[in-house]
Amino acid sequence: MPSVVGFVGAGQMGEPMVIRMLAAGHEVHVYARRDKVLDRLRARGAYSAPSVAELGPCDVVVCTLFLDLQLEDVALGNGGLIAAMKVGSTLVSHTTGSVETIRRLADVAAAGGVNVVDAPISGTADEILAGTLTVLLGGDLEPINRAVPILESYAQQIVRTGELGSALKVKLINNLLFAANLQLVADAVRLGRELGIEVDGLLDAVQHCSGASSASKRVVEVGGLANFVDRARPFLSKDIAVCLDAVRDLGAQEGVLGDVAVDGPLELRADPSR
Repeated sequence: MPSVVGFVGAGQMGEPMVIRMLAAGHEVHVYARRDKVLDRLRARGAYSAPSVAELGPCDVVVCTLFLDLQLEDVALGNGGLIAAMKVGSTLVSHTTGSVETIRRLADVAAAGGVNVVDAPISGTADEILAGTLTVLLGGDLEPINRAVPILESYAQQIVRTGELGSALKVKLINNLLFAANLQLVADAVRLGRELGIEVDGLLDAVQHCSGASSASKRVVEVGGLANFVDRARPFLSKDIAVCLDAVRDLGAQEGVLGDVAVDGPLELRADPSR
Protein backbone atom coordinates (compact mmCIF):
# COMPACT_ATOMS: atom_id res chain seq x y z
CA MET A 1 0.00 0.00 0.00
CA PRO A 2 1.49 3.39 -0.99
CA SER A 3 2.62 5.63 1.87
CA VAL A 4 3.05 9.34 2.40
CA VAL A 5 6.81 9.78 2.51
CA GLY A 6 8.96 12.74 3.47
CA PHE A 7 12.45 12.98 2.02
CA VAL A 8 15.54 15.00 2.96
CA GLY A 9 18.79 14.83 1.02
CA ALA A 10 17.88 14.59 -2.67
CA GLY A 11 21.47 14.58 -3.89
CA GLN A 12 23.47 12.11 -5.95
CA MET A 13 22.01 9.12 -4.09
CA GLY A 14 18.79 10.66 -2.81
CA GLU A 15 17.33 11.92 -6.08
CA PRO A 16 17.16 8.46 -7.69
CA MET A 17 15.56 7.13 -4.50
CA VAL A 18 12.77 9.67 -4.85
CA ILE A 19 12.37 8.80 -8.53
CA ARG A 20 11.95 5.12 -7.64
CA MET A 21 9.49 5.85 -4.82
CA LEU A 22 7.35 7.97 -7.13
CA ALA A 23 7.38 5.24 -9.76
CA ALA A 24 6.19 2.78 -7.09
CA GLY A 25 3.17 5.00 -6.38
CA HIS A 26 4.23 6.60 -3.10
CA GLU A 27 3.31 10.20 -2.35
CA VAL A 28 6.66 11.89 -1.74
CA HIS A 29 7.25 15.30 -0.17
CA VAL A 30 10.80 16.55 -0.67
CA TYR A 31 12.81 19.14 1.22
CA ALA A 32 15.81 20.25 -0.84
CA ARG A 33 17.86 23.43 -1.08
CA ARG A 34 18.56 23.20 -4.83
CA ASP A 35 15.77 24.49 -7.05
CA LYS A 36 16.95 22.45 -10.05
CA VAL A 37 16.54 19.22 -8.09
CA LEU A 38 13.10 20.23 -6.87
CA ASP A 39 12.04 21.18 -10.39
CA ARG A 40 13.10 17.79 -11.74
CA LEU A 41 11.32 15.90 -8.96
CA ARG A 42 8.17 18.01 -9.13
CA ALA A 43 8.02 17.22 -12.84
CA ARG A 44 7.85 13.56 -11.85
CA GLY A 45 5.07 14.13 -9.32
CA ALA A 46 6.84 14.95 -6.05
CA TYR A 47 5.66 17.70 -3.72
CA SER A 48 8.13 20.28 -2.39
CA ALA A 49 8.31 21.16 1.30
CA PRO A 50 9.51 24.68 2.22
CA SER A 51 11.10 23.40 5.45
CA VAL A 52 11.91 20.09 7.12
CA ALA A 53 9.19 20.80 9.69
CA GLU A 54 6.64 20.64 6.86
CA LEU A 55 7.45 16.94 6.53
CA GLY A 56 6.06 16.29 10.02
CA PRO A 57 2.68 14.87 8.89
CA CYS A 58 4.34 12.16 6.75
CA ASP A 59 4.12 8.52 7.82
CA VAL A 60 7.80 7.87 7.15
CA VAL A 61 10.60 10.39 6.61
CA VAL A 62 13.77 9.22 4.85
CA CYS A 63 17.04 11.15 5.32
CA THR A 64 19.93 10.59 2.93
CA LEU A 65 22.61 12.92 4.25
CA PHE A 66 26.39 12.66 3.95
CA LEU A 67 27.48 13.63 7.46
CA ASP A 68 26.33 13.12 11.03
CA LEU A 69 26.40 16.89 11.54
CA GLN A 70 23.94 17.36 8.69
CA LEU A 71 21.64 14.70 10.11
CA GLU A 72 21.74 16.25 13.58
CA ASP A 73 21.07 19.72 12.18
CA VAL A 74 18.06 18.52 10.18
CA ALA A 75 16.64 16.33 12.94
CA LEU A 76 17.40 18.36 16.05
CA GLY A 77 18.22 21.89 14.92
CA ASN A 78 16.05 24.98 15.08
CA GLY A 79 12.71 24.04 13.50
CA GLY A 80 13.97 20.47 13.42
CA LEU A 81 12.31 17.47 11.88
CA ILE A 82 11.83 15.22 14.90
CA ALA A 83 9.91 17.82 16.89
CA ALA A 84 7.47 18.19 13.99
CA MET A 85 6.90 14.48 13.31
CA LYS A 86 3.61 12.92 14.36
CA VAL A 87 3.22 10.21 16.98
CA GLY A 88 3.77 6.76 15.49
CA SER A 89 5.76 7.96 12.50
CA THR A 90 9.20 6.67 11.55
CA LEU A 91 12.48 8.40 10.70
CA VAL A 92 14.74 6.33 8.45
CA SER A 93 18.38 7.43 8.26
CA HIS A 94 20.59 6.32 5.37
CA THR A 95 23.53 8.32 6.76
CA THR A 96 26.67 6.31 7.44
CA GLY A 97 27.54 7.91 10.75
CA SER A 98 28.16 7.12 14.39
CA VAL A 99 26.12 4.78 16.56
CA GLU A 100 26.15 7.45 19.26
CA THR A 101 24.39 9.95 16.98
CA ILE A 102 21.62 7.59 15.88
CA ARG A 103 20.99 6.57 19.49
CA ARG A 104 20.82 10.21 20.58
CA LEU A 105 18.30 10.95 17.84
CA ALA A 106 16.26 7.91 18.85
CA ASP A 107 16.15 9.02 22.49
CA VAL A 108 14.85 12.46 21.52
CA ALA A 109 12.37 10.95 19.06
CA ALA A 110 11.03 8.41 21.55
CA ALA A 111 9.97 11.21 23.89
CA GLY A 112 7.58 12.37 21.17
CA GLY A 113 6.39 8.93 20.13
CA VAL A 114 8.52 8.83 16.97
CA ASN A 115 10.55 5.79 15.89
CA VAL A 116 14.05 5.83 14.40
CA VAL A 117 15.61 3.19 12.13
CA ASP A 118 19.25 3.19 11.06
CA ALA A 119 19.39 2.15 7.42
CA PRO A 120 22.86 2.54 5.89
CA ILE A 121 23.12 1.57 2.24
CA SER A 122 25.59 -0.26 0.04
CA GLY A 123 25.60 0.45 -3.67
CA THR A 124 25.69 3.18 -6.30
CA ALA A 125 23.27 5.69 -7.78
CA ASP A 126 22.93 3.44 -10.83
CA GLU A 127 21.94 0.54 -8.58
CA ILE A 128 19.33 2.74 -6.91
CA LEU A 129 17.82 3.59 -10.29
CA ALA A 130 17.84 -0.11 -11.17
CA GLY A 131 16.19 -1.01 -7.86
CA THR A 132 19.09 -3.24 -6.81
CA LEU A 133 20.48 -1.35 -3.80
CA THR A 134 21.32 -3.11 -0.52
CA VAL A 135 19.89 -1.60 2.69
CA LEU A 136 20.80 -2.69 6.22
CA LEU A 137 18.19 -2.08 8.92
CA GLY A 138 18.64 -1.69 12.66
CA GLY A 139 15.79 -0.98 15.05
CA ASP A 140 12.48 -2.26 16.36
CA LEU A 141 10.44 -4.60 14.19
CA GLU A 142 7.29 -2.45 13.92
CA PRO A 143 8.94 0.67 12.43
CA ILE A 144 11.12 -1.51 10.23
CA ASN A 145 8.04 -3.23 8.84
CA ARG A 146 6.56 0.21 8.18
CA ALA A 147 9.67 1.30 6.29
CA VAL A 148 10.32 -1.82 4.22
CA PRO A 149 7.58 -1.31 1.58
CA ILE A 150 9.07 2.12 0.86
CA LEU A 151 12.64 0.87 0.74
CA GLU A 152 11.64 -1.96 -1.59
CA SER A 153 11.02 0.62 -4.30
CA TYR A 154 14.79 1.06 -4.70
CA ALA A 155 16.40 -1.82 -2.78
CA GLN A 156 16.68 -5.46 -3.78
CA GLN A 157 18.42 -6.73 -0.66
CA ILE A 158 17.02 -5.53 2.67
CA VAL A 159 18.82 -7.08 5.62
CA ARG A 160 17.71 -6.71 9.24
CA THR A 161 20.77 -6.70 11.48
CA GLY A 162 19.21 -6.36 14.94
CA GLU A 163 18.77 -3.53 17.40
CA LEU A 164 19.12 0.17 16.65
CA GLY A 165 22.72 0.94 15.72
CA SER A 166 23.56 -2.60 14.62
CA ALA A 167 23.12 -1.76 10.93
CA LEU A 168 25.64 1.07 11.25
CA LYS A 169 28.13 -1.27 12.93
CA VAL A 170 27.76 -3.78 10.09
CA LYS A 171 28.09 -1.02 7.47
CA LEU A 172 31.22 0.38 9.09
CA ILE A 173 32.84 -3.07 9.15
CA ASN A 174 31.82 -3.54 5.52
CA ASN A 175 33.37 -0.20 4.58
CA LEU A 176 36.66 -1.08 6.26
CA LEU A 177 36.64 -4.43 4.48
CA PHE A 178 35.97 -2.72 1.13
CA ALA A 179 38.76 -0.20 1.73
CA ALA A 180 41.14 -3.02 2.69
CA ASN A 181 40.21 -4.92 -0.46
CA LEU A 182 40.81 -1.79 -2.53
CA GLN A 183 44.26 -1.41 -0.97
CA LEU A 184 45.00 -5.02 -1.90
CA VAL A 185 43.86 -4.39 -5.47
CA ALA A 186 46.24 -1.42 -5.63
CA ASP A 187 49.12 -3.56 -4.38
CA ALA A 188 48.23 -6.32 -6.83
CA VAL A 189 48.43 -3.74 -9.62
CA ARG A 190 51.87 -2.68 -8.34
CA LEU A 191 53.07 -6.27 -8.28
CA GLY A 192 51.67 -6.89 -11.74
CA ARG A 193 53.58 -3.92 -13.15
CA GLU A 194 56.81 -5.14 -11.52
CA LEU A 195 56.26 -8.54 -13.14
CA GLY A 196 55.62 -6.95 -16.52
CA ILE A 197 51.89 -7.72 -16.68
CA GLU A 198 49.56 -5.31 -18.49
CA VAL A 199 47.29 -3.83 -15.82
CA ASP A 200 43.97 -4.00 -17.68
CA GLY A 201 44.62 -7.61 -18.58
CA LEU A 202 45.49 -8.42 -14.98
CA LEU A 203 42.33 -6.86 -13.58
CA ASP A 204 40.16 -8.49 -16.23
CA ALA A 205 41.67 -11.90 -15.52
CA VAL A 206 41.27 -11.55 -11.76
CA GLN A 207 37.54 -10.92 -12.22
CA HIS A 208 37.25 -14.53 -13.41
CA CYS A 209 39.44 -15.99 -10.66
CA SER A 210 39.21 -16.63 -6.93
CA GLY A 211 40.91 -13.32 -6.09
CA ALA A 212 38.00 -11.25 -7.41
CA SER A 213 36.23 -8.88 -5.01
CA SER A 214 33.64 -6.14 -5.08
CA ALA A 215 36.53 -3.65 -5.02
CA SER A 216 38.24 -5.15 -8.07
CA LYS A 217 34.89 -5.28 -9.88
CA ARG A 218 34.27 -1.56 -9.23
CA VAL A 219 37.77 -0.68 -10.42
CA VAL A 220 37.18 -2.49 -13.72
CA GLU A 221 33.71 -0.96 -14.16
CA VAL A 222 34.97 2.63 -13.99
CA GLY A 223 38.02 2.13 -16.17
CA GLY A 224 40.89 1.64 -13.78
CA LEU A 225 42.21 2.16 -10.29
CA ALA A 226 42.97 5.88 -10.60
CA ASN A 227 39.49 6.67 -11.91
CA PHE A 228 37.81 4.74 -9.15
CA VAL A 229 39.91 6.24 -6.36
CA ASP A 230 39.29 9.77 -7.65
CA ARG A 231 35.53 9.16 -7.50
CA ALA A 232 35.40 7.20 -4.27
CA ARG A 233 38.05 8.84 -2.08
CA PRO A 234 35.73 11.45 -0.43
CA PHE A 235 33.28 8.72 0.60
CA LEU A 236 35.94 6.21 1.62
CA SER A 237 37.89 8.79 3.63
CA LYS A 238 34.79 9.85 5.54
CA ASP A 239 33.65 6.30 6.17
CA ILE A 240 37.08 5.10 7.31
CA ALA A 241 37.34 7.99 9.78
CA VAL A 242 33.83 7.31 11.12
CA CYS A 243 34.57 3.61 11.46
CA LEU A 244 37.87 4.03 13.28
CA ASP A 245 36.30 6.53 15.67
CA ALA A 246 33.33 4.23 16.31
CA VAL A 247 35.52 1.18 16.91
CA ARG A 248 37.62 3.05 19.46
CA ASP A 249 34.61 4.68 21.13
CA LEU A 250 33.06 1.23 21.58
CA GLY A 251 36.27 -0.17 23.06
CA ALA A 252 37.10 -2.52 20.17
CA GLN A 253 40.20 -2.95 18.02
CA GLU A 254 40.22 -2.58 14.25
CA GLY A 255 43.13 -5.03 13.98
CA VAL A 256 44.61 -6.12 10.67
CA LEU A 257 41.48 -4.93 8.85
CA GLY A 258 42.11 -1.36 9.95
CA ASP A 259 45.85 -1.59 9.33
CA VAL A 260 45.37 -2.65 5.72
CA ALA A 261 42.57 -0.13 5.05
CA VAL A 262 44.60 2.78 6.41
CA ASP A 263 48.23 1.91 5.69
CA GLY A 264 48.03 0.46 2.18
CA PRO A 265 49.48 2.08 -0.95
CA LEU A 266 46.45 4.37 -1.39
CA GLU A 267 46.04 7.43 0.83
CA LEU A 268 42.43 7.04 1.94
CA ARG A 269 42.49 8.92 5.24
CA ALA A 270 40.72 12.27 5.45
CA ASP A 271 43.50 13.35 7.83
CA PRO A 272 46.79 11.60 6.95
CA SER A 273 48.24 12.56 10.36
CA ARG A 274 45.78 10.27 12.18
